[in-house]
Amino acid sequence: MVKAMPARSCPVAAFQKMISGKYKLRIVWDLRGGPRRYGEIRSGLLRGASGSAEITPRVLSRELKALTVSGLIDRKDFGEVPPKVEYRLTRKGKSFVPVVAAIREWGERNLSESAALVDAAE
Repeated sequence: MVKAMPARSCPVAAFQKMISGKYKLRIVWDLRGGPRRYGEIRSGLLRGASGSAEITPRVLSRELKALTVSGLIDRKDFGEVPPKVEYRLTRKGKSFVPVVAAIREWGERNLSESAALVDAAE
């Protein structure tokens, strides 16, 4: 009798699940410059968000928690009053920054207004 090997998930599907959500890639990108506090992350998400609604604290907390669980970021609680918490990229998160940079570069090349006009004409 041959035991069936457990089915392995597709790495692309696993990656997609890990980064799904409206803000995860932008949070990782914002943290590439070093640790940030919750308010700094929130204001960073609001910069350059043309036409998008303001992120709610609940949604941001959920995204930060998911990124922590996935191992991309680390949460450091200083145990102070008022509360001081910082988020920073882990080694895994830092290794992900070039992937986000590649996505950003692709977007700049292919999603600009002139690229959209060229595509529309074809």
